[in-house]
Amino acid sequence: MIHFSDLGALHRGMRAELDEAIASCLERSAFVGGEDVSNFEGEFADWLRSKGGSVGGAVSCANGTDALELVLRALGIGPGHRVATVANTFFATVEAILSVGAEPLFVDVEPGTLLMDPEKLAVAIDPSVRLVLPVHLYGQCCDMERIMAISARHGIPVVEDCAQAHGALWKGRPAGTFGVAGTFSFFPGKNLGALGDGGMVVCTSDALAKRVRMLANHGRSDKYLHLEPGRNSRLDALQAAILSRKLRHLDEWTEARNRAAGRYLRGIGDGVAALPETRPGAYHVWHLFVVGVDGREAVVESLKAKGIQTGIHYPVPLHQQPACRNAPWARVSLPVTESVSSRILSLPMHPHLEDAEIDAVCRALREAAVA
Repeated sequence: MIHFSDLGALHRGMRAELDEAIASCLERSAFVGGEDVSNFEGEFADWLRSKGGSVGGAVSCANGTDALELVLRALGIGPGHRVATVANTFFATVEAILSVGAEPLFVDVEPGTLLMDPEKLAVAIDPSVRLVLPVHLYGQCCDMERIMAISARHGIPVVEDCAQAHGALWKGRPAGTFGVAGTFSFFPGKNLGALGDGGMVVCTSDALAKRVRMLANHGRSDKYLHLEPGRNSRLDALQAAILSRKLRHLDEWTEARNRAAGRYLRGIGDGVAALPETRPGAYHVWHLFVVGVDGREAVVESLKAKGIQTGIHYPVPLHQQPACRNAPWARVSLPVTESVSSRILSLPMHPHLEDAEIDAVCRALREAAVA
């Protein structure tokens, strides 16, 4: 079996470190907040700074969806506002927008990268748009230079959805450090994943970070002093301790993903599939390796018969989801997003992929293409 994502191999390779992290946390017995959480927040912010990012504060929370919602609330995004984003992403992106009472304004994506198309964004923005929310999908940054310039012309802040882009760079600057805030997910399958859920908001402003932290902790400024209704969205200390240990290996794992992606790009061959495009100036961290194929169902079954796991990210665009499709704001035409949704296929991608496994996937894909 060639696993789509092999968390077992990853965790076996650092079992002693994980055991030590858990034991240390148990010894302190501070499971909500405390040293492990504050240490991880500081380490994650320092890691982004080491890559050329400017970070004012990092605030951990319960998951990546909460990270998005918390920063939208902190910025005052709500009813009557629209948020420009994409429909080729996981449902959490639009879920956070709807949860604060705002509406999404869907912008189509570029055919090569499947990332927000800045030209379409420039045309779509109107006075009702109060925020731009680009998604750094599959491990590659959007064209943040152009997106930031367009947003600045309209005086609109930018929040980056970095759930799949831990360590991705755009022209030497890391994802999450361009806009007023960036949000990260530590779902187990992410490039940096917990043994459960977790999330982070990184802010360029200390004041915004302070407000996000207050909202994530029952809206309080002191133990029994609540300034406004917030919520309970805190990263527990056990997950923070584990993430701290994993963060030490993240750059090494990213290099392994890049080696695997390079072998895929060389081995699949012309005419077999539409290969992912990496824009000049981008450093891709390859959360997913997504190709475009004709007859996807047959290809999936062919690879499955050879013991190869695959995924689809994402088969149903957000504006066509049952939860959204009857809303007025979902009645949009997104030609690129809609056309690729039936062709995209995610191949196995993780730091422990062996060369022989990659070669087997490439061979199986070539065979499926001519079947």
